[in-house]
Amino acid sequence: MGKGYKVVVCGMASVGKTAILEQLLYGKHTVGLEEGATMEDVYLASVETDRGVKEQLRLYDTRGLQEGVELPKHYFSVADGFVLVYAVTSLEAFQRVELLKKEIDVFRDKKEHTGWWRKAGSSLMADECAVTGEVAVIVLGNKTDLLDQRQVETEAAQQWARAEKVRLWEVTVTDRKTLLEPFTFLASKLSQSQNKSTFPLPGRKSKGNNCEN
Repeated sequence: MGKGYKVVVCGMASVGKTAILEQLLYGKHTVGLEEGATMEDVYLASVETDRGVKEQLRLYDTRGLQEGVELPKHYFSVADGFVLVYAVTSLEAFQRVELLKKEIDVFRDKKEHTGWWRKAGSSLMADECAVTGEVAVIVLGNKTDLLDQRQVETEAAQQWARAEKVRLWEVTVTDRKTLLEPFTFLASKLSQSQNKSTFPLPGRKSKGNNCEN
């Protein structure tokens, strides 16, 4: 197992980011159970790649974005990968994912020119961190079980994903199997990268589990 990768899970509030992670890692999510707003939580997952090698993913469950609120910039600076989440029941949530992808592209372009950076004062910071190289991005359309409330059509979403050159899956926390393939793909893509961050992974205050079939 490698030293691990930092993955930022983001999207609008109430799209099911925390529910996805809880179901993926622990197989526990009660549909309809209301939870408080996430500030920031961290999950450790050991995910098997398509080559049978386990990689450690440090999943940052970010606070749900409200209208007019941007994802804090330090996430863009240090993430090895992103999971962009929307609910198929919300066109607004999908449009926010489109904007997040554009922001990632802007910061990815900056990384190719800045090389090294130095900053402090955040839970996702390092004294020195290599920021060059590719950033893996996948997109999840959650809540496919709510058929009568769908606002985002599958083909329209997939057409956008193809244009953006990202993989998109429609998922539901009511079926854990729908979550396995996306994260296996993400772990595989991250492990193929030749430019791994030098950011050391903290070892405390993290939730963790193996993510297997």
